[in-house]
Amino acid sequence: MATLQECVIEYKSLLEKGEIQKAYKGILEFLMALRTHFEKQFPEWTVPGGLYTGYMDMSYFSIIPSSLKERKLKIAVVFIHEACRFEIWLAGVNKTVQAEYWQLIKDSGWTLYKPVATTQGADAIIESLLLDNPNFDDLPGLTSQIQKGIQKFILDIETFLSYKG
Repeated sequence: MATLQECVIEYKSLLEKGEIQKAYKGILEFLMALRTHFEKQFPEWTVPGGLYTGYMDMSYFSIIPSSLKERKLKIAVVFIHEACRFEIWLAGVNKTVQAEYWQLIKDSGWTLYKPVATTQGADAIIESLLLDNPNFDDLPGLTSQIQKGIQKFILDIETFLSYKG
């Protein structure tokens, strides 16, 4: 395992090339634009707070559709930097809500989405792949793909909750 000093030397070397800064800035700008898009396109959704930029591990923002708000649930649109993919997470507004819905989904035998293994230390009830290998050269297309995936996920969750919740 590399020492911190060795990692910093590698980090500096990569920064000198300039591509990491451009990619990171571009990803964050896209996520901020995506967040704004949902805020404007779906006024019935609450899009709280800002963008969590993370430590180059993940960056995300939250969406709270009105149908989930009453249940104290929210959706997180998450970009996983190392894997370069988008995920969608179902989460509770607090650990108590999260544990309650995790148990409901786990006990239901629902197979469309698998709950996380445990709520201990987890930020989500469900973590699901939204989009692998996104094309950042086609931002309108990327926005459309993500929007369709989010809408499907929300509909699936709403349908499940209408029967089980």
